[in-house]
Amino acid sequence: MASGIFAVLDDIAALMDDVAVASKLATRKTAGILGDDLAVNAEKATGFLSSREIPVLWAITKGSFINKIIIIPIVFLLQVFLPIAIKVILIIGGLYLAYEGVEKIVEFLFHREKNGAEVIEEAKGNDEAIEKAKVKSAITTDFILSVEIVIIALATVLDRPLSVQIMTVSIVALIATVGVYGIVALIVRMDDAGYKLIRKSKNEGITAIIGKGLVMSLPVIIKILSIVGTIALLMVSGGIFVHNIDYFHDILPTWNGTLKETVIGFGMGLIVVILMKIIKKAIKR
Repeated sequence: MASGIFAVLDDIAALMDDVAVASKLATRKTAGILGDDLAVNAEKATGFLSSREIPVLWAITKGSFINKIIIIPIVFLLQVFLPIAIKVILIIGGLYLAYEGVEKIVEFLFHREKNGAEVIEEAKGNDEAIEKAKVKSAITTDFILSVEIVIIALATVLDRPLSVQIMTVSIVALIATVGVYGIVALIVRMDDAGYKLIRKSKNEGITAIIGKGLVMSLPVIIKILSIVGTIALLMVSGGIFVHNIDYFHDILPTWNGTLKETVIGFGMGLIVVILMKIIKKAIKR
């Protein structure tokens, strides 16, 4: 009886060793997309009133957990019964990411900035609607990025037993959510931490300098993340097209991979933006 228990414990230990090794490899393979995920979601989780930052981030985090719970079993089922569907889903998701990235660029280049009075008037009537829209957009983008993270993680362990595959993909998905949104939470609360340090030091000494540095750094970091997040959307979408469509994989063979994926992502996004504009005008008519 005792020997049977020890045998089971040995099997569990061996399984956990396999999962640990596989998780390390899968995390390394998904590191790039996790970095893009961080940039995109940090940009989406900012721009709210200080009192709403954590509630909004928590809403997005819960949505991310739900995304993973939905995605993981579906991906495993599709991998077994309809593997081509995974490629189709990825391409559709890539089109959405490319559209979102190019739309941000179009908004920045061609839509005039509103003056202070217009912004205040709009904010008074639409705060809740704008917040819900941004949360929904963030969760949708997280869903698409999560699909790619899960599929990449699964691809690294396809030669392992099913139990190792499930545990490895689940661990990577958990790291993706907790790690990404934990870092985002730290970023969006930088200014509050800075103000606390300033108050605690009575605006004197090295502590006050650090506090002021945190406060002054946040707008710069948000601006950088906004730019990096937009580029990341194009890079991720372009990568999806390059890795899943032979035509895009074979064109521009001498180009740097990252530049090629970004340009392809931008081109496809531009096409989708133009098509959406045409469709919207046709519907209005």
